[in-house]
Amino acid sequence: MLRTRDEHDRQVRNPGPTSLSRMVANLGRGNAFVIVERVDEDLAGDWYAQVWLRDDNTYQLEFRDGTAAEHYQTRTISQDKVITALRGWAKRRPDWKNAFMWNNIDTPLENTDRPRPIPSASASGRRRGEPHGECPPAW
Repeated sequence: MLRTRDEHDRQVRNPGPTSLSRMVANLGRGNAFVIVERVDEDLAGDWYAQVWLRDDNTYQLEFRDGTAAEHYQTRTISQDKVITALRGWAKRRPDWKNAFMWNNIDTPLENTDRPRPIPSASASGRRRGEPHGECPPAW
């Protein structure tokens, strides 16, 4: 099952293409990120894709395939490419990430201004409403 949420903790279970498009299109100040995660599946670790609309109006797109070693990020100015990528990730299309050059999170993009994650008491390592992984201060 998929679960999508935004900065206001609005959630959509099993979002379709229209829901994903709408959530990305509604990104802005005060609602700067969308997280799509696989939940209730027999997958070890954290599996998600997330997008952050940065203050410079670029999109920072990330995905994690189970472990920190498989956590990648990229940036783009194209909302359409972000939407296409999130839709492809949600449908498990093998070519969903081909439109980007990805950097492992261990080699972050310049000026990401993002702190390292802080462990929490929850089973997933996050407090309710927190985004995954390397999150910007506004998240």
